[in-house]
Amino acid sequence: MTKTEGLMKSLRTLVLAVLAIVMIAPVVLTVTNSLTTEQEIGLNYGAIGRLDAGENTFVNLKVIPDKVSLEQYAKVLTDTPQFLFMFWNSVLVVLPIIAGQVVVASLAAYAFAKLRFQGRDKLFLVYLLTMLMPFQVTLVPNYIIADRLGLTNSQAAIILPGIFAAFGVFLLRQFMMHIPYAYIEAAKIDGAGQLRIFCAIVLPMVKPALAALVILLFVDNWNMVEQPLIFLQDAIKQPLSVYLSRINEEARGVAFAASVVYMTPMVLLFLYAEPYFIEGVQLSGVKG
Repeated sequence: MTKTEGLMKSLRTLVLAVLAIVMIAPVVLTVTNSLTTEQEIGLNYGAIGRLDAGENTFVNLKVIPDKVSLEQYAKVLTDTPQFLFMFWNSVLVVLPIIAGQVVVASLAAYAFAKLRFQGRDKLFLVYLLTMLMPFQVTLVPNYIIADRLGLTNSQAAIILPGIFAAFGVFLLRQFMMHIPYAYIEAAKIDGAGQLRIFCAIVLPMVKPALAALVILLFVDNWNMVEQPLIFLQDAIKQPLSVYLSRINEEARGVAFAASVVYMTPMVLLFLYAEPYFIEGVQLSGVKG
């Protein structure tokens, strides 16, 4: 390695380290502030209102609190039953979407990738166009359909469109395209039908793609805000993502603790399935 190459490598490492610090800093501040008393948070962040008024002051961003306290978590988990109720609302919305889309997307992807029928590629292109449309374009038609089916103010109005979203089909289809036809032909010679080929051969080979799909679906649907606000009029039916936006300025400590609890499932899921996620995205050809 020449001196110039070494210098460029060091520069790239430095730039990536700075970007990593910038990305992780809000998460670190959220966790540390969740362990801070409400009084200290008021002293540290009370200047925000004065900043808006044009006063010459500053916000004290402290990484290490003066006094570690769990009072904010106690308020969230014991004194705020609405938080836990809406947490389970999120679970009851997200899990059916993930389970349903994994089943539907895997079957549809297998058909688009390995079954030969007339108009297959053209149909997939039309199917893919629905994924490229902005969410706001399909929101009104989805609401009209849900209203005519009597699903408004019901979690089914969110779950059903989520199950039949096109992204999962695209991701799994790209992965299945890498499976050689020789495996399928060999199974057919042994007398296996399409269902057995799909379950015994294709599914075990696409586990990394399935893991990547589960993570992406969980993050996307766990953070949904627009759909619950539009389809669910009753606040008691809305998920936790909507609740976090309603915490007022007088409960900043509760907001930090609630945010930590809210993001914990996503972090744990990603840490557990990170190797499968990276492999699945790489082999599917999807670029982040």
